[in-house]
Amino acid sequence: KITRVESLVLNLPMVIDGATPMLGGRARTSIDMLLVRVDTDAGVTGWGEAFGHRIFPATRAAIDTLLGPMCVGRDPSQITAINDDLQRVLHGLGRSGPAIYALSGIDIALWDIAGKVAGLPLYRLLGGSPRADLPAYASLLRYGAAKDVAHYTAQALARGYRHIKLHEITVPEIKAARDIAGAGVPIMVDANCPWTVAQAIDMARRLAPLDLHWLEEPVWPPENLAGLAEVRASGGLPVAAGENYGTVWEFRRAFEAGAVTYAQPSVTKIGGVTELRRVMTLAESFGIQVVPHSAYFGPGLLASIHCIAAMPAESLVERFYCDFAETPLGEAIHPRAGRILVPQGPGLGGDPDPQLLDRLRTR
Repeated sequence: KITRVESLVLNLPMVIDGATPMLGGRARTSIDMLLVRVDTDAGVTGWGEAFGHRIFPATRAAIDTLLGPMCVGRDPSQITAINDDLQRVLHGLGRSGPAIYALSGIDIALWDIAGKVAGLPLYRLLGGSPRADLPAYASLLRYGAAKDVAHYTAQALARGYRHIKLHEITVPEIKAARDIAGAGVPIMVDANCPWTVAQAIDMARRLAPLDLHWLEEPVWPPENLAGLAEVRASGGLPVAAGENYGTVWEFRRAFEAGAVTYAQPSVTKIGGVTELRRVMTLAESFGIQVVPHSAYFGPGLLASIHCIAAMPAESLVERFYCDFAETPLGEAIHPRAGRILVPQGPGLGGDPDPQLLDRLRTR
């Protein structure tokens, strides 16, 4: 039985070699991490991660005051039933946002427990293939200056990455990355929902000569699926989206609207491994490639790796391009030569270092 559900907030100071990156509209020198620990009366502990960047107080409140207490006393192996019950009880709080983020962290922890009990890494529990590692892409943060984009693009390429994603919204910065990378390196652009449909189509056409692999979330608001489909049809670039979708039903609407070329469910935002797997199954039936969003550095990243390793075809792992002096999962989150290892230990394959948890914990 589940005996306790606990949330922990960590703050990871970045090691910055160059310009200070922008997150949430301002310069950031550290990143918040919201962990979820689920204990059982059998002595097995699972670790999860809920989306925590900038908005962790709301998600944490949902874990501590609503979802966590509802899980205590339940059988942790009944993952699908717990996920469904919590969604039904809490649907009045919304089918996306902090309540679903909180559910995501708990769900990931339950899958970690399931793998530990079975003595299997999660990807094998999900029926995955024996891939030792997966290709990773460097997901650069926003810098707002061409010279800084060029610096970090060159650095990422020197570290062995062969796919680069930018979070820039103007042509000179994006062109700077292409000039450094050359013609053979796929470059993606995540605009983070800044434009009207007309503006997005105009930008897509202006960016077309730079041969982008995809244009991600070009339209505000992200719920404007008809507008996103129009950009995809008229802009001349493949379109990616999904990190802001809650549950498989929003992906179904996006697929039916013809809005996306690449689907990007986020395991810490959509309802955990359980809901992410539903999206993968649905996407396969629509012939749409899934490339999960994974802009985090804890159990959420490990869960993403396992889910991708369980896919029939190889897909990319997003690695948010940040350096840290220390992280609770150590080398497990660090790609080498542009590839990241699939953990082979039971469950997620590794627990956070307790000493680093104590050192990095803020509350």
